[in-house]
Amino acid sequence: AFVSVSGECPLTLDEVLNFLGMCPELSLGWFEEGQLVAFIIGSGWDKERLSQEAMTQHVPDTPTVHIHVLSVHRHCRQQGKGSILLWRYLQYLRCMPGLRRALLICEDFLVPFYRKAGFKERGPSAVS
Repeated sequence: AFVSVSGECPLTLDEVLNFLGMCPELSLGWFEEGQLVAFIIGSGWDKERLSQEAMTQHVPDTPTVHIHVLSVHRHCRQQGKGSILLWRYLQYLRCMPGLRRALLICEDFLVPFYRKAGFKERGPSAVS
């Protein structure tokens, strides 16, 4: 079972497959011995802030990536894999022409984790 850094993976399998089909270039997986141990699912977004629409849509050719989930298999947690994968993902995004920023929504206790990775807090989200 995969869990996000905040608990259970917030995306259903169908949602993961949908985003992988629409924008595979905005997702990244970490494999060990042929097994997926962690992944990030992203999609394009074209507004300043995330909205409920952003949870299910991909807007192509935009300067913003919405990170839907950073998820690590429960047997691989507390090993730094989430931090390493996020760092590699952000480095990967920096190499993509036209991409300028990444947005995400997280629970309050995760703000320090994402701040350490370079994210800036924008305040409470309107997304429930």
